[in-house]
Amino acid sequence: MEWVNIGVIALGLSFDSFAVSVSCGIYDKKMRFLQAFHIAFWLALFQGVMPLLGWLAGLPLRSLLSEIDHWIAFALLCLIGGKMIFEAIISNESKKIKQLSLWVIWGMALATSLDALAVGFSFALTETPVVVAALIIAFVTGVASMIGMLFGKNIKGNKLKYIEMAGGIILILIGAKILYEHISVS
Repeated sequence: MEWVNIGVIALGLSFDSFAVSVSCGIYDKKMRFLQAFHIAFWLALFQGVMPLLGWLAGLPLRSLLSEIDHWIAFALLCLIGGKMIFEAIISNESKKIKQLSLWVIWGMALATSLDALAVGFSFALTETPVVVAALIIAFVTGVASMIGMLFGKNIKGNKLKYIEMAGGIILILIGAKILYEHISVS
């Protein structure tokens, strides 16, 4: 998988964390840098570890699925992207956070990183350099989360659904690109 694809996947995966971070900024308009960094750290860590776990789960299946791996990667990315779009459309206009305890932060980090688990599975099928990809995903998520909290102090919550929809569209387009590239080579 090309480096550009990994970067775009990282960007697409970071949209959920960005949206949650915007909510954190909306919740605490007086949030300081260290508090924002703490939240961004956990979001990035979970987002970086999940592709590794998904890759480990998918690795034993690589040889069995090598003939259809591009279809599986396409389906997973479309399902994840579609889920993000669907959730953005049906969700409340504003995702309110009631408190920012460590348990809440871990819950947000886990919830926003489950998509990265499935992407990690597709990495195993497409022979993506998973450690580098996980580091890029974690870095992009950390930066997006910090920016999200900054925006959250100044943005209305009803903009979140458009951010999540854009992330979903990006993942679907990457899935289509993987499928197109594999079919056009065959």
